[in-house]
Amino acid sequence: MASYASIAAASKSIERLLNACFADDPPIDSHTSRATLVRTEDLVKTGASFNFPIPGLTLFFYRVDFNKTMRAAWSGVGSIDGRAHLPLDLHFLITPWADNAEHEQRVLGKAMECLETTPIIAGPILFPDPTADWAPNDAVQIVLEEISTEAVMRTFDSLPIDYKLSVPYLARVVRIDSKRVFASPTVDQVIRKLTPALP
Repeated sequence: MASYASIAAASKSIERLLNACFADDPPIDSHTSRATLVRTEDLVKTGASFNFPIPGLTLFFYRVDFNKTMRAAWSGVGSIDGRAHLPLDLHFLITPWADNAEHEQRVLGKAMECLETTPIIAGPILFPDPTADWAPNDAVQIVLEEISTEAVMRTFDSLPIDYKLSVPYLARVVRIDSKRVFASPTVDQVIRKLTPALP
């Protein structure tokens, strides 16, 4: 059973996976590359530099949406077990950063190789956040997202930086389960509530 912390834990899991790949086989021989989870404010320069290491890769989660395939099925489960179950898709961009185009492309290539080699994050690869309450069978799938270049560029229009080479990915299905159980009302309780009181 995953909790509200599963969104953050899934994001950190992807960051941790990429950093393990970079450490095992550095994309740039003379430098250490790091993957960093960022938000919009981190993309603003502080003085002459950003708040993340370069060369490296940023993971920018720009959208969270419900999973249209699993929403109905998990609602059905919720009607039985009395818990809320919200299956989510996490949309994110990976963006390489370096001093030249070749190094940026090497970082990006290594990251894409890593995500293609390990497209399912499960078990010990999931970030061990105790508040996330991962179940033993929980897993997050990472896939390339099919969106247009125009859509990616529109995302950059709302960011404080110019467009940079980026690749869209999707993390699915990240589920939030409520800890509280809501008991289903009995038929008698529903009838009493819907029937107007007799004079």
